[in-house]
Amino acid sequence: MKKLLFILPILPLILQNCREAVETTSQVSEVLRPEIELKNPKTKLSSNFKDYWYAGEAEITSYKLEQARYGEIRNGKAVLIFVTEDFLPKPQVKAESYNESNIPVLKLNATKKFNTGIYPYSIMQSTFYPVANNQHAIKISASIQEWCGHVYAQLNNRSTFEISSHSYFQDEADQQFNIEKTWTENELWTKIRIDPKTLPIDQISVVPSLEFTRLRHKDIKAYDAFASLEKGTYTINYSELDRTLKINFNPEFPYDILGWEETTTSGFGASTKTLTTKATKLQTIKSAYWNNNNNADESLRSILKLQ
Repeated sequence: MKKLLFILPILPLILQNCREAVETTSQVSEVLRPEIELKNPKTKLSSNFKDYWYAGEAEITSYKLEQARYGEIRNGKAVLIFVTEDFLPKPQVKAESYNESNIPVLKLNATKKFNTGIYPYSIMQSTFYPVANNQHAIKISASIQEWCGHVYAQLNNRSTFEISSHSYFQDEADQQFNIEKTWTENELWTKIRIDPKTLPIDQISVVPSLEFTRLRHKDIKAYDAFASLEKGTYTINYSELDRTLKINFNPEFPYDILGWEETTTSGFGASTKTLTTKATKLQTIKSAYWNNNNNADESLRSILKLQ
């Protein structure tokens, strides 16, 4: 396959990032380097997309969370933060300054907080997905903290998917290995936000979310699944894992996530039962949240119903 070099016009945007540094974002333009082989055409981004996602703000949505854990439903809160930024292709980290080789991505930081009895859980997953919408996520990471300890996993998209995982559990401990490229559950949430019509359907091979594989101590690998898309609902059924995920979204732009349901087994031994985790949308705001770090800005948490 020949490798092609495309150079598109650059539209700079000045933003202040979470580290309080000033950066330039190339918005929807990019230089596709020769090492990136395009197997699918780029998604043509609409003017609505550009106006919504390149206004110098993130979209923050809060959810009421009913999380299945240890055979019971726990009440908590979830937050999805979507924001565009430039990404460095080789080290695969956020770019602090503009360069034509940067890759424009739609980033999703997904967080959950809930208690299991006396001790709390805190979960965060980060997905960095090219807005071109024609290759897999460049990077995915997940961390889970609770009073027993914490675990961290990361997927880097290079010649293969490079996986690193660190855990306080003996059987998992420190691991590094590669798997073949395929769909990842984490990236499908961002595909919804760009163009849900491009979601994969029917029989597919997909790596489940890093949150699921770490909480359930499953191998990080591709599993057979069946995916379907109806108006406003994307469903993935993993028969091997006895798990079904339904993502409900607005079928009209900006395709915001309205909630989700994850049905699978929970608990241990005789107490194992099938339960459904549910998240229901509470509130959405657009904000350059990295600037809202004063005590007075805590009022925004009240607007998001997180207090």
